[in-house]
Amino acid sequence: MSRELSLAEIFQLGYYWETKILLTAVRLDVFSALDGKRKTVGEIAARLGAHEQTLSLLLNALVAMRLLSKEGDIYGNSAAAATHLVRHAPQYIGHLLLLHDAEWENWGKLEQTIKTGQRAVDRHVFETDPELGGNVLAVLHRIGQQSGPDFAKRLQLTGPVRMLDLGGGAGTNAIAFCRVYPDLTATVFDLPATLRLTERTVKEAGLESRISLHPGNFNQDPLGGPYDVALMSDILHYQDFETNAALVKRVFTHLAPGGRLVIKDRFLDEAGTGPAWTTAFAVHILVNTQQGGCYKTGDAIQWMTTAGFASATELERTAVVQGIKG
Repeated sequence: MSRELSLAEIFQLGYYWETKILLTAVRLDVFSALDGKRKTVGEIAARLGAHEQTLSLLLNALVAMRLLSKEGDIYGNSAAAATHLVRHAPQYIGHLLLLHDAEWENWGKLEQTIKTGQRAVDRHVFETDPELGGNVLAVLHRIGQQSGPDFAKRLQLTGPVRMLDLGGGAGTNAIAFCRVYPDLTATVFDLPATLRLTERTVKEAGLESRISLHPGNFNQDPLGGPYDVALMSDILHYQDFETNAALVKRVFTHLAPGGRLVIKDRFLDEAGTGPAWTTAFAVHILVNTQQGGCYKTGDAIQWMTTAGFASATELERTAVVQGIKG
């Protein structure tokens, strides 16, 4: 049984201070300025071209947040900051935080959006800043490498399989599926600019002979095939309901008899009040896309049923839906 929030917890929910402090530090590249070295505020300010006195307030807050350490007047990175927030570190995730910072102004328009029902953006930041989009996909690829193989195994594919990874980004899932299933070949379909990154990741994985790249707009251009499995992973929340329904129907026509469509996304429960993170993500999509939304698994099942799939089921609650073509 859930308990009531305390007053202190309500205040905590309303504080965005630490969030903006961290995002500003990443944008200034504070942590890279301290890479492997401990420095005074004056030395850091000179490196960043910042005002020394005001920078010291930011640095002290980062110490309190346990991202920096301080001994006397000397600052240094914490272990976590050195691992994840120094720009050239192998596990750098700063690009994802820079994306959040780029969306900051959009969040400031939330009240207006709620009052009017009119969205304040006409394009996602990936379209306005392709370089940032590519860097974010590279971070997500690195993170997804850990979960991709387990997801592939849960689908229990057998025999030679022709797979379509629709909007496959860096090819993270295609690579994972190829490694789990030796007889599987994959096609990654995405925009030409995105596939430049995909080409690099596929080559690094040594899978050029099993993963092909198909550039285009998946709502308009031919998809190839026929395929035994089509995967839509985290792409439908950028589109409206009708566009998704049409895309599911298009994919149906490119599947072989008995083929599967697997949709992996951040689905809401039937009440729309959970999972908690997804309810916040739905608001994020509202203020940062022109027409996207978070949908329910029932919506995905409806798209599949209308498209002609013989069966449509929820494989993982609020996460994965599968349709099988008769």
